[in-house]
Amino acid sequence: MSLTLHASETLLPAVQESIRRSAELLLDLQKQDGHWCALLTADTTLESDFILLRLWMHPPVNGVWNPPNPGQIQRAAERILSQQLPDGGFNIYANGPSEISASVKAYFALKLAGIAADGPQMTKLRECILSLGGIQAANSYTKVNLSLFDLYPREHTPSIPPEILLVPGKLLYQMSSWTRAIVVSLAIVHADDPKRPVPAGFDLKELFLEGRSAGFDSNDSWLSWRRTFVQSDKILKLWEKYGFARMRKVALRKCEHWMIERMRHAEGLGAIYPPMMYAIMALDVLGYPETSPIRMEAVRQFDNLMVDDGKTLFFQPCFSPIWDTAIGSYALTEAGYGDHPTLVKAADWILDREIRRPGDWSVKRPNVEPSGWAFEYRNDWYPDIDDTAMVMLALSKLKATKSSAHAATSKRALDWLFAMQSKDGGWAAFDVDNNWEILTHVPFADHNAMLDPTCADITGRTLEALGANGFDRNHPACKRAIDYLLREQLADGSWYGRWGVAYIYGTCFALRGLAAMKEDDHEPHIQRANEWLRSIQNPDGGWGESCASYDNDLYTPAESTPSQTAWALLGLMAGGDTYSSSVQHGIEYLLETQMADGWWDETLATGTGFPKVFYLNYHYYRLYFPLLALATFQRHQANGRP
Repeated sequence: MSLTLHASETLLPAVQESIRRSAELLLDLQKQDGHWCALLTADTTLESDFILLRLWMHPPVNGVWNPPNPGQIQRAAERILSQQLPDGGFNIYANGPSEISASVKAYFALKLAGIAADGPQMTKLRECILSLGGIQAANSYTKVNLSLFDLYPREHTPSIPPEILLVPGKLLYQMSSWTRAIVVSLAIVHADDPKRPVPAGFDLKELFLEGRSAGFDSNDSWLSWRRTFVQSDKILKLWEKYGFARMRKVALRKCEHWMIERMRHAEGLGAIYPPMMYAIMALDVLGYPETSPIRMEAVRQFDNLMVDDGKTLFFQPCFSPIWDTAIGSYALTEAGYGDHPTLVKAADWILDREIRRPGDWSVKRPNVEPSGWAFEYRNDWYPDIDDTAMVMLALSKLKATKSSAHAATSKRALDWLFAMQSKDGGWAAFDVDNNWEILTHVPFADHNAMLDPTCADITGRTLEALGANGFDRNHPACKRAIDYLLREQLADGSWYGRWGVAYIYGTCFALRGLAAMKEDDHEPHIQRANEWLRSIQNPDGGWGESCASYDNDLYTPAESTPSQTAWALLGLMAGGDTYSSSVQHGIEYLLETQMADGWWDETLATGTGFPKVFYLNYHYYRLYFPLLALATFQRHQANGRP
């Protein structure tokens, strides 16, 4: 132990210097009003869908497509082409394999943008698509998008009926919040049965794999409920042709009201790219002219997601200011910068953005006083538990200008967190008890995010926030959450992470939540988790995990990243391991890979949107999580914790 302790102590000067550089960098990145907002990027499907939306908004005239701002379309195409893989396809995460839906969307967008179909890039892309099963293997939303232009048979795409809002029992609210916003807006579009024009001679016939049906696939997921929903889809298609027109009209009116209501007090519908795109289309088919204030605002909010400097163009899926500000300010307080004057501004900025109106969550919690925070600048319908918990962690360390407002806001938010606990003891992202597994078998559920179930990472963070605000394991809600985490631990000692990649993320925040509840780190479940983390450490001292973990349903190694190394270290230290060689090598990895300006380099996606479907690069994860890990290590050394 003395040798290990001595080795740890020799790291401290370098750790302190690393903390200083990264903390000063993070402070320099703070906005004038006190908040942080990092870039949030994803794959090329965003740029591909942008080109599709431009075709929708500005259809060809006499077969000739002449959209405004053609330079933007050209730059979007160049951005797509810059990400093409050697086999011709496109992936959905860095270092990942070609993925069929992303590749089909890219082909459509590039061909529409004027890239020659018989050129080498498109030829390789087409060959890749056919090798992956052709356009028929793409997911439902890709097919639906193409069917709007009669490029995929409408009869072989899933029905998305607006009558879903008329179903008794509030079926819509058994779907995840993001699915809700997509389904309602897309149902309006789908009900119009559009066959929007494309440029003369444009089609995608070359992407259809000969001999493969364009209909719903018969594979090993062809379960009884799946068969039932597919049969139901046939009935829905008959309804679309011969159904009661008056009921359809009532349903559409209700969808319109629902959608427009949720576009208020938000940066667009759901404040995320997919429903914002479909909302523009929905307003169009509903007859809102281009000069309508509602439609103009929908387009403006969507265009705000675009980053275009005249040379490079790409889209963000949304903005992340609350998340960035909460994590960044918390990391700085842990690093010893809690008295820095700009953190008062951060606290005030956060307090000003508490949501005080009921949202979709209140359907299941109608008598709960509104509180909480969203992910984005403005998204009042959808405060989320993860952001709220992270904010409560930050506010437990920050000092706002008005202490009374600080205290009152914290109390409301904590009460809201308690109210949002699900029956199983865990916490989900936006809703309670959003776990109707039956809905995962509907034909349009292959975006793999139909539900919003409880998860270990959010439950762990919520426990951590409750612990930081004076609650302990004797509180009934905390006890239930501890029991939930113990049930969710996997046999190898890890936890599944829903909102970060993947098992490293889940294990980190489960352990931190248990530590906040003073769980004895000698317990077997803690030791199993520690041993699992140590067992997957890379030879360079860091940790890394591929997004393929979600496809494989088990940890899949990848090259070390700063954020995942930080999560592993935070997990180990929460589990009582502060002096092992694994921890020291992990700290050394962070010290050795930090750049002179305080940054760490990270190109792999470590954030999760929809597992298996959509991943995220949070551009400050590589800064504030290493800072937090180093600060935590420094504190443990100062406290002399064995």
